[in-house]
Amino acid sequence: MQLTLISNPDASQAPAYQIARVIYAQTNARSLTLVEAFASMIANISRASGLDVLKIVSDKTIFDSLDEASVRHELLSVPANDHGFQMCLRTVSRMLAGGLPDCCFGATKFHYSDSIPDWATCRGYIADIDDVLFYL
Repeated sequence: MQLTLISNPDASQAPAYQIARVIYAQTNARSLTLVEAFASMIANISRASGLDVLKIVSDKTIFDSLDEASVRHELLSVPANDHGFQMCLRTVSRMLAGGLPDCCFGATKFHYSDSIPDWATCRGYIADIDDVLFYL
């Protein structure tokens, strides 16, 4: 049996796939609303900081799924044909094209409701979407 490596001929799609994988890992594609909120937050961080979205989705301090010790890390390996991943990819494509409204009300930080980081104790959250709290 001979195996052939299949590669994506359109390298321009690589950034969208990278961003979508991080969003999928953080949300497990629980809902479109949550996926849109994460994509919006990434766009908000990019606008506020001037950083490229790829640099943002590579930051382990923002996205714990990038840390190999995280329970979410293995979700980064989602198959490209997974329905939830495809939802993330469509949402990211809308975000990159400028067609995604701000679904998290300007938020640039988040945490899951089962933990409260030190930075969140002195702030009020502005959105609670599927047990993920978003902050300015």
